[in-house]
Amino acid sequence: MSPEPERRLRYALVGTGARAEMFVRALVLDHRDTAELVAFADNNQARMDAHNSWLEELGRDAVATYPASEFVAMLGKERVDVVLVTTVDRTHDEYIVAALHAGCDVITEKPMTVDVPGCRRILDAVAQTGRGVRVAFNYRYNPLHERVRQVLADGEIGEVGSVHFEWLLDVRHGADYFRRWHRDKANSGGLMVHKAGHHFDLVNWWLDAVPVQVYAAGRLFFYGEPGRRHGYARDYDRAHGAVAAAGDPFALQLAAHPRLRALYLEAETEDGYHRDQNVFAPGVTIEDDMSVLATYSTGATMTYHLTAYAPWEGYRVMFNGSRGRLELEVVESDFVSPYAAGELKGAALHGVQAAVEEGWAKITVRPFWEQPRQVPVTGYTRTGHGGADAKMTAVLFGGETDPMGRAATARDGALALLTGLAANRSFETGQPVQVADLLTVD
Repeated sequence: MSPEPERRLRYALVGTGARAEMFVRALVLDHRDTAELVAFADNNQARMDAHNSWLEELGRDAVATYPASEFVAMLGKERVDVVLVTTVDRTHDEYIVAALHAGCDVITEKPMTVDVPGCRRILDAVAQTGRGVRVAFNYRYNPLHERVRQVLADGEIGEVGSVHFEWLLDVRHGADYFRRWHRDKANSGGLMVHKAGHHFDLVNWWLDAVPVQVYAAGRLFFYGEPGRRHGYARDYDRAHGAVAAAGDPFALQLAAHPRLRALYLEAETEDGYHRDQNVFAPGVTIEDDMSVLATYSTGATMTYHLTAYAPWEGYRVMFNGSRGRLELEVVESDFVSPYAAGELKGAALHGVQAAVEEGWAKITVRPFWEQPRQVPVTGYTRTGHGGADAKMTAVLFGGETDPMGRAATARDGALALLTGLAANRSFETGQPVQVADLLTVD
């Protein structure tokens, strides 16, 4: 007799905004042999209905929907094995902890949570239940970043003494954090947590080290109220229905985007959430220009800068070592049109593949007393963060082997989070912050 096929794991997703789409598509299209999506939970029925409509367009059955208040009951009724958490960041810990205590494993969008108490609750729940948490740090799976880790691990530049990391968000992508719920630090932890957490995780992973001390400075320079000083502000609270928003490159016209219209504009009557707020309107409590100096357990230091209002998008990472220097340079978009808000994230003119083909993405090793050399990199696609999304979901949902140890744990999520939280604390105090004073992670 042939062996019985293994049972597909049953997945439920909580939080059906736009960030859920990658996971939903991966589950129902790419990994349906090993995974089964069985339910959505959200506090907005219209958003769940939108996702179910898209499932039917893909030729898949709609799944059960539950109000977020019935999240725990849903887990039992639908016999859920794994929960996907893609809600507003400040609620991540609530759903993660509840799922762990209900006997489920969890995959969560980054950041794992937004504050120290939430992080502590998650780590305690993992220890108490023995269940697992995976954090969706997809940047680990980008072939460029994998290659950097390999070069460093092979000792090609010796022991790393320092890292310089600069990340630029253009005024297409960067502005989007200032028109949606991220603009309130209570929701997102600010860009040091929500966005830079990706980058801090990469440095932890690249160096195989943990942060020890963080000193930082940050301010709101361009968006919010300062926009009036720079001459960008227009008098409207949100773009939809506002005459003053017509022709404004910072205004997001929701009605022009079928996906966003279904998820947000047509769902407003249920929760009042406005996805298209004016990026220069009052109420922004996050920073848009941030500098960090961090020290790691290996003794290495990192200087980091995040700018959220640049004319082009990309990043530079430089490693100085005892035998030379490693440089990673990536241009993700080199031009932002006057219709920037209409392009949104993921619509940059030059993806990673184009950047490689045209010389806008490169890894260079500069050994002492030798000619510099370019490091070859393969495995790119034009979509999904250079192919990282597909590689990550294959590991998370498809059971593919992960010899590089890229599947980030709750501990990894905590360490990335703590760098950002220490930076936020340093913003407030003007003093260096010892990471262990916030939380000790074993």
